[in-house]
Amino acid sequence: MKNPKNQFKAALAANQRQLGIWNTVGGNSVPELLGGAGFDWVLVDCEHAAVETVEVLPALQAIGQHPETSAVVRVAANDPTLFKRVLDMGAQTVMVPYVQTAAEAAAAVHAMRYGPQGMRGMAGMTRATRYGKVDDYFNTAEDELCLIVQVETLNGLKNLDAIAQTDGVNAVFIGPADLSASMGLRGQMTHPDVDKAVSDAINRLVDMDIPAGVMALDPDVADRYLAAGASFVAVAVDLVLLADAVANVRGRFA
Repeated sequence: MKNPKNQFKAALAANQRQLGIWNTVGGNSVPELLGGAGFDWVLVDCEHAAVETVEVLPALQAIGQHPETSAVVRVAANDPTLFKRVLDMGAQTVMVPYVQTAAEAAAAVHAMRYGPQGMRGMAGMTRATRYGKVDDYFNTAEDELCLIVQVETLNGLKNLDAIAQTDGVNAVFIGPADLSASMGLRGQMTHPDVDKAVSDAINRLVDMDIPAGVMALDPDVADRYLAAGASFVAVAVDLVLLADAVANVRGRFA
């Protein structure tokens, strides 16, 4: 059988806008629900959520029931061991947080690739190979892998051009929350200075013809970033939606 096509990567290449939602609740029920909710992509978050690497597999299986929706996995750190595990579980799109230099971006690329170009360990009986059924997987895997590096500090923005143009980087995701902290404006993601920094970064990426992503939970802000040329925007987080719904129900009976 052929290696499954990475629809997310293909959409980026075709300049198609993609809306996403963040999955921070472990297990397989919530990823399954989100996968069928009509978003283009669901991000399984192993960095800030209580989602361990072992839980990525059932999440991928759950989201994979909905072929129109792509799964993205954010690893906890730029650690080749974490890359190796989620890639073998069948993740085709990986986001790595807190990339500040081209060298760090290159390290992430190195973790995504088999030798001699990289250091991803060889294993044949994995979900990624469909348990040995994908034809010539080790020589075709990279065609369908997509690496997103997350730039979320002033130092990262300073090095944005070099990071984005690193061979093997497929897209750059701007993180407003950590960027606000880096700017001394903790938690003020919509502060004019933070907003300007995010918008400028998107514009720079568009000028370089590099797909730009961002999180924007305010629909008006999301619309503005999309209009600026952002290719993929996360517009919701599962726990945020749950908290808002619970507060609304409780408020109804206050």
